Amino acid sequence: MNRVLVVDDEPQIVRALVINLKARKYEVDAAPDGATALQLAAARHPDVVILDLGLPDMDGVEVIKGLRGWTRVPILVLSARHTSDEKVEALDAGADDYVTKPFGMDELLARLRAAVRRAEPTGPAAAGDDAIVETEVFTVDLAAKKVNREGRDVRLTPTEWHLLEVLVRNTGRLVSQKQLLQEVWGPSYGTETNYLRVYMAQLRRKLERDPSHPKHFITEPGMGYRFEM
Repeated sequence: MNRVLVVDDEPQIVRALVINLKARKYEVDAAPDGATALQLAAARHPDVVILDLGLPDMDGVEVIKGLRGWTRVPILVLSARHTSDEKVEALDAGADDYVTKPFGMDELLARLRAAVRRAEPTGPAAAGDDAIVETEVFTVDLAAKKVNREGRDVRLTPTEWHLLEVLVRNTGRLVSQKQLLQEVWGPSYGTETNYLRVYMAQLRRKLERDPSHPKHFITEPGMGYRFEM
């Protein structure tokens, strides 16, 4: 049974989410502000966080940064902010997905399930799951789901890892934007290319020696991305 932390100061939204999540056998905790959310996350260790950005005590982006300081839990932002810049800011801070208000409950639940799946260990080992991919800067251990850069472990969010894994398993091959979106975020995605831009920038920042001139994470403009050893 997965535990969900709902962070929102609108009682009617919290009530609707709690009812719908409990009906689907999720355990639910709720927080009306950022400080309570951070305390509950530390105490209850949720499997996924649903987070409103417009909180009474702090901006939701600060909550994301606070969580990302110590946990890789999937964070699904639920917000009335619609602009691309605001979405990118939340994703750049470490959110895994973004749903705008007003929202459809079915879509939100589908995205929540996808976020949980991305964070869960995979099933029986498939061909190549035991591979260790080495570059001159970093090493990717697909079996252990770990990345080491120059002797130090690199902390990746579940979404960052999933994106890296898809690219590494297709070393040297172009992976289209649509394929990446559907494999990492789910089959209902295909046009949210800003997600890819944000997460590729994060991977480059964490793994490339010179993120502005990437050697391993190559952009094919208008088409997709390619991982090179």
